[in-house]
Amino acid sequence: MAVSWIEELNPAQREAVEHGEGPLLVVAGAGTGKTKTLACRVAHLIGKGVRADRILLLTFTRRAAGEMISRVRHMVETTEVAGVWSGTFHSVANRLLRIYGRAIDLSPEFTVMDQADAADMMNLIRNDLGCAKGKKRFARKQTLVKIYSHTVNAQKPLSEVVERYFPWCAEDLEAFAAIFQEYTQRKRRHRVLDYDDLLLYWRMLCATLPTGKTVADRFDHVLVDEYQDTNAIQSEIVRAMRVSSQNVMAVGDDAQSIYSFRAATVRNILDFPEAFPGTHVVTLEENYRSTKPILAASNAVMQQAKERYTKELRSDRESGEKPVLYICQDEAEQCEVVCGTILEHREQGIDLMQQAVLFRASHHSAQLEVELTRRNIPFHKYGGLKFIEAAHIKDMLAILRIIENPYDELSWFRVLQLLDGVGPRTAHKIMTALTGGPAADTEAGVATPLRRLFAEPPTAPSAAREQFAGLRSALADCVGVKLNGASPEPRASARADDRSPDAPDAPRGSVPLPVQVERVRRFYEPICEAAYENPKPRLRDIEQLELIAARYRSRGRFITDLTLDPPTSTSDLAGAPHLDEDYLILSTIHSAKGCEWTSVHIIHAADGMIPSDMATTDEAGIEEERRLLYVAMTRAKDHLLVHFPLRYYHTKHRRGDGHSFAQLSRYLDTDVMTYFQQKAAVEPSEPDPTKPADREQLDDWLNKLWTE
Repeated sequence: MAVSWIEELNPAQREAVEHGEGPLLVVAGAGTGKTKTLACRVAHLIGKGVRADRILLLTFTRRAAGEMISRVRHMVETTEVAGVWSGTFHSVANRLLRIYGRAIDLSPEFTVMDQADAADMMNLIRNDLGCAKGKKRFARKQTLVKIYSHTVNAQKPLSEVVERYFPWCAEDLEAFAAIFQEYTQRKRRHRVLDYDDLLLYWRMLCATLPTGKTVADRFDHVLVDEYQDTNAIQSEIVRAMRVSSQNVMAVGDDAQSIYSFRAATVRNILDFPEAFPGTHVVTLEENYRSTKPILAASNAVMQQAKERYTKELRSDRESGEKPVLYICQDEAEQCEVVCGTILEHREQGIDLMQQAVLFRASHHSAQLEVELTRRNIPFHKYGGLKFIEAAHIKDMLAILRIIENPYDELSWFRVLQLLDGVGPRTAHKIMTALTGGPAADTEAGVATPLRRLFAEPPTAPSAAREQFAGLRSALADCVGVKLNGASPEPRASARADDRSPDAPDAPRGSVPLPVQVERVRRFYEPICEAAYENPKPRLRDIEQLELIAARYRSRGRFITDLTLDPPTSTSDLAGAPHLDEDYLILSTIHSAKGCEWTSVHIIHAADGMIPSDMATTDEAGIEEERRLLYVAMTRAKDHLLVHFPLRYYHTKHRRGDGHSFAQLSRYLDTDVMTYFQQKAAVEPSEPDPTKPADREQLDDWLNKLWTE
């Protein structure tokens, strides 16, 4: 095995990579090469003889896992690297539950809902229970999902979560409890799991003997990236997977723990040595990204943190340019300065794509976006609608989900309402006719939903009969059933890994997945063209869906992967393409984590913005907002520019008199400001000798007006 890559590591990185047995915590500051260190650790283990399939690498994005495995392939002269179990917590949970789920009474044929589907199910239950029919405002479906998810992942009582994060809902605790209980039962009846269930069932699996021990013993080494972003359940899973062996490596940075709104807790990384006695701690402090002045200012912000791992980022990159704090009169002037500086840097040879504007909340960039458009500066804003959240993609996937799991009530409800003349009441009536009740349909000899649809289809409204027949035909073609009047005839088998659990007439794998998606598309295209404005980009998305499906053999795997790790965006929202491929990056700070740019602007550095006034109710929230500013500052490589508007107009224009004065962010105190260069956004001009400069001159000037 070639080991030249070992020599490229600095001493701290090499210490982590060559660590022997037992728990290891790598506290990796921003820009210190944590991804490289993790990849080298995997390569080192394989080089020492550890089988690749005995290594579990947990990350927070599939892209991160893919990047690490790609690096390992360049280091290790073996084809075994593909055997490494790598992926997000949720994707690994899905994989394990498909294999071992029966030990906890979970059918491997479950389907996974995304957050939008979970919200729709919450809404159905909310309406069924009559919770929204009172005289008072009741939480919407998205809020219900957030409350439920936070309660589950943080493992805190519902009352505590509502009091801390959703205080306006405090009077509805009993209704929430009823909704969540029915939500849990309905998911089980219809064989669907949400994101939170994947973690809950994995933890349950680990606690079930003897299967839990079998799962844990499957791996010799567990490596976890971004450990500061784990929640309570994920931390418990890691501990449960290391009952027999203490070979666990956690990599993270307590100073970049910024996802408490997802129930992540900084306590996991701070308490790691207590959870795993005998932990060896390695600190990575050599930063390869930023200049010394930028790191000095960033370190100064974090020095005020109440509790942290002590580390001082250092760099060999010299620079005589300090970070700049621009003091602006108002938000309009802030926009002018940002745009002017961006164009100036562009003229200096810094492409727009190497420049970024970061902000605490998405709406903070609204006025800047107007100014950028006026000045013809193209930009891309991160945080738009994901591919899988687009209505037309959800429609397509709902049809495929019905084939995969015909008991999926939510998918039936969505698909049936695509048909002309079918509303919620009619859809519910047809669903009841097909499902015939809850889980009793799974009993041997009892007709199941798709068999009912093929053999004795319910009557659809006259306006929908042609489309309903088209849906029936499409579903039959996808499961390999030939319709002959009311009698379904099975087709010949092709593969053994892709069948609807509801079509015993149809042999396993009778129709390849790309053919299924193409068949569903042919049925859906005219509906899409009639239902949505501007259908062309939507149809392009569906074509993209077919291309993605071509890489899969299993329909279940395709649906699950697309749900757990969807493409970033949909062409429907992309807008017209730019002939100039260069564009500026606009991003919330949360979305910017893990990125870097040559020049970084941080706007709205005012108290109430950074920190957000919504996050200052307790000490933990204030400390997390400090870490958020630190993350933003450490994205910059060469130029860091922070902007502070003195005045905010409530009427959003200068001529209105409704305004308030802002205070500089509490994190930029006098000690921190010694590392900044302060500039006025507009430098004061020389005084006009014809204008009064003091009270006495003003009186003289007024007297002249009266006498001349």
